[in-house]
Amino acid sequence: MPKIAIVAAIERELSPLIRSWRLTKLEHGGREFTFYESDYAVAVCSGMGSECARRGAEAIVANYSPELLISAGLAGALVAELHVGDSVFPATVIDARDGSRHETSIRDAVLAKSPLARTILVSIPEVAGTAQKRQLAKSYGAHLVDMEAASVARAAQVHSLPFLAVKAISDDVDFELAELNRFIRNGQFETKLFGLYLLPRPWLWLKMIRLARNTRLASHNLCSWLRESALTNTIVPGTPKSTSEGTRGSKT
Repeated sequence: MPKIAIVAAIERELSPLIRSWRLTKLEHGGREFTFYESDYAVAVCSGMGSECARRGAEAIVANYSPELLISAGLAGALVAELHVGDSVFPATVIDARDGSRHETSIRDAVLAKSPLARTILVSIPEVAGTAQKRQLAKSYGAHLVDMEAASVARAAQVHSLPFLAVKAISDDVDFELAELNRFIRNGQFETKLFGLYLLPRPWLWLKMIRLARNTRLASHNLCSWLRESALTNTIVPGTPKSTSEGTRGSKT
């Protein structure tokens, strides 16, 4: 049974890592989930948003009884020091809905002294626009933002599991993304509807091409980091080593 459980929002975030893993479909709480299994880890892509993340985390814990729970995926930068492609492993995750704070197990790892491991992640209910990014940085002292990590952290707390957040930056602090919110439905991004929205708006095409390129880079670096650092090393005391090989992602 895999001992490391990874919860992401959408398959695109983990595709470089899980594309050759075994697929298993299981039900939990009246919903069917697709789990991606290797010998050393299992992943679920639960959908976007806090409620989807909560359900995915509960399902993976119930079906696999892991020893470590990881919230992995893409995030937006709230500070200029973070750049597209950076892999970040926050020490603290804050839920903006109620202000609750969750400390991650990165504090127990060798990476704890890295500047990227002394960061704060804030989870909010929607995709953050540029003005909101600046306000979140000011209000919480946060460095990056996502939609799911706080819910996964809460599930880990409920089940007394070590928790990590591993995020890759897909958009910098000045990149506007708020227009994407209208195309998120039931935890999924409506790609076809968004394409129809873009067709008569050519001034957005270069921006979306840039976002797609940034997303691919962030996903590649995220999965390279997971493969090498989280899955093949004892990053947190008590988690197993794997013999799987991997290479570290670069920003080039």
